Amino acid sequence: MVSETVTRVPAVDGWFTIDLREPHLIGARCPKCETVVFPPREGPCPNPDCDSDTLEPTELSRRGRVWSYTENHYAPPPPYVAAEPFEPYALAAVELADEGIVVLGQVARGVSAAELRVGMDMQLEIDTLYRDDEHEYLVYVWAPAAPGAAGADR
Repeated sequence: MVSETVTRVPAVDGWFTIDLREPHLIGARCPKCETVVFPPREGPCPNPDCDSDTLEPTELSRRGRVWSYTENHYAPPPPYVAAEPFEPYALAAVELADEGIVVLGQVARGVSAAELRVGMDMQLEIDTLYRDDEHEYLVYVWAPAAPGAAGADR
């Protein structure tokens, strides 16, 4: 029996919020030295000059600039679920505006690597990776920031 309602769930739990209007990545921050990491994790601070044993979950900025980019022409291995037939897609490494760390992610559908430039303003969005009878599996993607959008002028 096919469910009449589909539940939206993250494809990777705990890496981003699923607020479709203003999604955020979820990272971890050291409360002692303010070092930030993504993806989020528990345990000691990765800064070798810090002796903190804890990292705390924190929302990260949703805007940044392209640091590097490429286009993927091969379907990734499972557990990734590729469309049939496979369609190439762009990947961008984006340096977050506030934290300065670089986060790799798929670029929004319809945006090719040929349209990207190093230094280009990007914003975080949510897209559907795939669906089954009960769930719509969501992922974060990078999309070109709208001109004049908050943070797009940095």
